[in-house]
Amino acid sequence: MDKDELTAWAVKNGWQVMAGAPSLTKPSAPKEAIVRMVFKATVVNLEVKKPAGKCEKISGESYAKVQPDPDTGVPQGLGFEKIPSFSMLMQENKDRQIFANMGGPPKRR
Repeated sequence: MDKDELTAWAVKNGWQVMAGAPSLTKPSAPKEAIVRMVFKATVVNLEVKKPAGKCEKISGESYAKVQPDPDTGVPQGLGFEKIPSFSMLMQENKDRQIFANMGGPPKRR
């Protein structure tokens, strides 16, 4: 997967682009990224924000080695399995985006 494919997958699955990086946020603090993918020239790094406030790289892989899971589509090789409750965090971000879009004024016809 390349940068564009990873970004498209992320946005489709509840991630939002913050400071140029696809990011997941805490449900209680949706303006602050706690998980993000950082794109470099030849690799993509997965970073997690530690309680002390600094982001720490937990894995990195070359674009050529990152492949979508055939069943779920989740990119394999990035270390998502190292993040406790990753799928729940991703679902909460996706749900928040869906419900935020439902709250606007009715559209005129």
